[in-house]
Amino acid sequence: MTSAAYDAVVVGSGPNGLAAAIVLRQAGLSVLLLEGNKQLGGGLRTAELTLPGFRHDVCSAIHPLAAASPFFQTLPLAQYGLHYITPPVAAAHPFDDGTAATVVQSLTDTAQALGPDAEAYQRLLAPLVADWPRIANDVLAPLHYPRHPLDMARFGLSALLPATRLTSRFQTREARGLFAGMAAHAIQPLTNLTTSAIGLVLLIAAHRQGWPLPQGGSQAIADALAAHFVALGGHVETGTFVTSLRQLPPAKAVLFDVTPAQLLRIAGHSLSTVYRWQLRRYRYGMGVFKVDWALDDVIPFTAAGCARAGTVHLGNTLEEIEAGEQAAARGAHPERPFVLLAQQSRFDPTRAPAGKHTAWAYCHVPNGSTRDMTAAIEQQVERFAPGFRERIIGRHTFNTAQLEAYNPNYVGGDINGGLLDVRQLFTRPALRASPYRTSQTGLYLCSSSTPPGGGVHGMCGYHAASRALRDIFRLVPPPLFQSPD
Repeated sequence: MTSAAYDAVVVGSGPNGLAAAIVLRQAGLSVLLLEGNKQLGGGLRTAELTLPGFRHDVCSAIHPLAAASPFFQTLPLAQYGLHYITPPVAAAHPFDDGTAATVVQSLTDTAQALGPDAEAYQRLLAPLVADWPRIANDVLAPLHYPRHPLDMARFGLSALLPATRLTSRFQTREARGLFAGMAAHAIQPLTNLTTSAIGLVLLIAAHRQGWPLPQGGSQAIADALAAHFVALGGHVETGTFVTSLRQLPPAKAVLFDVTPAQLLRIAGHSLSTVYRWQLRRYRYGMGVFKVDWALDDVIPFTAAGCARAGTVHLGNTLEEIEAGEQAAARGAHPERPFVLLAQQSRFDPTRAPAGKHTAWAYCHVPNGSTRDMTAAIEQQVERFAPGFRERIIGRHTFNTAQLEAYNPNYVGGDINGGLLDVRQLFTRPALRASPYRTSQTGLYLCSSSTPPGGGVHGMCGYHAASRALRDIFRLVPPPLFQSPD
């Protein structure tokens, strides 16, 4: 590692570390970005996990929040080869009778397909979709007084509800199951407060710009961010796994794209007793078990709408999804887990050899579980796509321990950087005036363990770097994208 001094050092090159590094460099500071892996990206990586020529997203896959990020939208990422592909159906939710509820960009078309719940769906989503340009920067930020308090209040009144409560507005199996699948991205029991928030944000994103996937794989997002950082004059070192502050070159500010568990190991001796106590009490959520497949043909879903969807939620009814998520949260392994599935190669031919396909899926499991859920996941796919197993020609799996070994931020397989329930929604990782400051001057946390939490949007990194610019360098952060809507 270089011994030269820098204004700032960023440890970890996930989307938040990359965002933080770019913000600091945009302010004219000398910045070093350190990554323990030989490849940048954190959860934004693509690799041939199964067979040669089959490119799989190792972690994240579909990116509505990346495309809608108020920070990423200020960057010229297309200049560095980042191009999004938007499937005609953002998400499909099949049922046992061979039908499926689907979410398309048109809110009206989505609502009308829900029959008796059309009016209720429109009434819930239409104002939020219209408000989003005014509230996006506040939703994806730490707790503060919003610029448009009435619009934020309208969002908050629904977002704070448990998903099981919000779905009581619907009467049909289709609308209730569809929203349950959206809310299950919260990775917690659907009876918890605030589980409606992620479901609403995902639906808003679907109706504003769809759910895009990056051409060539998720690695394209990391590569574009890194290329922009280097073009700005930033410095990058890979293969440097930081375990101690003593490894770092002199710097006025250090930002860590890590979770509390790693921060304690790296910098615990420099932190106050109270702050260490808070970090040790930080709670991680359920883990995931992930499967990637190489296929000799597309997945033969029974419901026609699934063929046009980049993402398919396999969980059938609200009641079934609710039971499965509750079981995993209490330490059990449901026989019929809720499965999130992506089929990128249907829309991006660069992902597989001609005539072949890839698929990506995971289910939620107890934190730290090493149980092999391959059979349960494949049974769920087969349930809605008879003949699926016959098309598998290659397979790769990750249990929670393997995910954490691959990326230490996935503690116990938790891909959200910590449980995002109401107790940690506004106080992650600790109750402080600024969630990005540690107890040590000049040390900051910029990972998904800070607001607004998990997802590929870079906003944790943006806000942490903005805090460091104000605190240490007395500089004004770069502005966020303001929608003309």
